[in-house]
Amino acid sequence: MKVSLLGVGLLALTSTLGFAQAAPKGLPAQGHATTINQRSEHQQRRIAQGVRTGRLNARQGARLEHREARIVRAEHRMRAAHGGRLTRGQRVRLNRRLHRTSRAIYRAKHERARQ
Repeated sequence: MKVSLLGVGLLALTSTLGFAQAAPKGLPAQGHATTINQRSEHQQRRIAQGVRTGRLNARQGARLEHREARIVRAEHRMRAAHGGRLTRGQRVRLNRRLHRTSRAIYRAKHERARQ
């Protein structure tokens, strides 16, 4: 159990380190890219908080982290294909995936209350 929690913690730490370079604090937001990065970072914090408080077990946390990582990889592939920018359709698809993941995080954290 401790090993699993450690693994989830390390995964959360490594995935959030990549977002730390998204936009310097002193500069204005760079449009849609920042909002996608901010949403993803926020969801990473929600997952980590759920594991830390015990609302999510290690397996649930790892599964949700993996889902977030897939979204980030998809964003990087989309940007690489279009010279560093996202088309409107790509932003819509990414936001839809982020929204679905957000709902999955909520449901996983609150499933005991529904039973």
